[in-house]
Amino acid sequence: MSRETRPVRVRFAPSPTGHLHIGGLRTAIFNWLFARHHGGTFLVRIEDTDIERSKKEYTDAIMQALDWMHLQPDEPITMQSDRFAEHKTLIDELLARGLAYKDYYTQDELYQKHEEQFGTAEFAKAYRVCRDQAQEQDKPYVIRFKLPLERKELCFDDAIRGRVCFAMEQLDDFVLNRPDGRPMYNFVVVADDIHQGITHVIRGEDHISNTPKQLLLYEALGATPPIFAHLPLILGSEGQRLSKRDAAASVMDYKSGGYLPDALFNYLVRLGWSHGDQEVFNRKELIDIFSLDAVGKKGAIFDMEKLDWLNGMYMRNTDDLLLYHALNDAGLLPAAMPFSQEQLIRLIGLYKERAKTLKELIDQIMALAEQPEVYDQASLDKWTDPATPALLKKMGAILQDVDPFSDTQIKAAIMAIAKENGKKLGALAQPVRIALVGGSSSPSIFELVAILGKHMSLARLHALENYLLQRA
Repeated sequence: MSRETRPVRVRFAPSPTGHLHIGGLRTAIFNWLFARHHGGTFLVRIEDTDIERSKKEYTDAIMQALDWMHLQPDEPITMQSDRFAEHKTLIDELLARGLAYKDYYTQDELYQKHEEQFGTAEFAKAYRVCRDQAQEQDKPYVIRFKLPLERKELCFDDAIRGRVCFAMEQLDDFVLNRPDGRPMYNFVVVADDIHQGITHVIRGEDHISNTPKQLLLYEALGATPPIFAHLPLILGSEGQRLSKRDAAASVMDYKSGGYLPDALFNYLVRLGWSHGDQEVFNRKELIDIFSLDAVGKKGAIFDMEKLDWLNGMYMRNTDDLLLYHALNDAGLLPAAMPFSQEQLIRLIGLYKERAKTLKELIDQIMALAEQPEVYDQASLDKWTDPATPALLKKMGAILQDVDPFSDTQIKAAIMAIAKENGKKLGALAQPVRIALVGGSSSPSIFELVAILGKHMSLARLHALENYLLQRA
């Protein structure tokens, strides 16, 4: 079976030496979409060959981030370190076949050899001083892969970048395992991809320099190589490499910052991939149309303002109850909540039109919890006059008898007062708004009064009435 006709199997293979960042998440998303589009299998493999820096807390954090983004693997996750015995067996086979050799020289000794034997020649050649020595030595060693020196060039077809070639003179006899016997990254990646039947390797372009070494290893191990696709980098606002200043250090920072997973998913897909001028996609659409052919070669600029806009749009189109659960899941609900769950869900429906993130949403809602301590002076100057205290008192008395206390009934009562006093509705609605929130900007006051309830709303009308009388 050719590599083009094999059932698609892809893997996302993060290293647990830190939290999952935004570039890694986009790689996971592209792998997931590619697998779903082709009816294939999406795997997650934790590449923990760097034992000193790998930590379980980072593995847990990576999986939490993938779970939050609904990118669960189709098979149980695997740990690279669990297969070290199999890796050693394969390396021993390469030694036995003369495709690898033991190098007993330390780095300092190699520099000395370079000076003695090669003058100004490339230092890489000094790595080959042991390749034809058969004598065993009683000292630590690394195992190196024997480059086929008769070859001048190694080329492969990248699914994104097209034909890519490397001159063999750019490569050295690279290390397969360390002196303590632990295998190196390039070898274990190939060994595990063969073991898992990976058909496509979709990863960042910073890995492209590893590809020729890995292709040589596939050949040496007698395996069909996967199709490689190297994604363009995500760049900062000025085209520089993405930093913590440009994007949060951890994917989970976006959760605690109030972003919805589907909004972040949609945004990251559009970084480096396009489908005409369309900006907003649901996951089903993306699964149907996703193709590596539409991935660009140039780096994509990370734009926080655009992410905020997209997240706000997703919030406006999300059910209020689901937003409530998202706030709770993100840990954004205060421990001491002054509103009932019913009130909070209704307030979410009002305020989600005005917020870009869940954090903004709950901050605006919580600002309603306390009666205003100060009132916006410009709003008072524009919307109040000497007759306002009496009108507020009259509104309080009439609202006291409104039953049921619904936004429809409240609006009808205030409209009746306005008509009776020859006022436009806004001339009464705005003082009510100032009483409720301290200024002249808020969602519908009729709904706000209904949600806050009779006791809280009337107390705030009375407080503004007293403030205006004292100021007169």
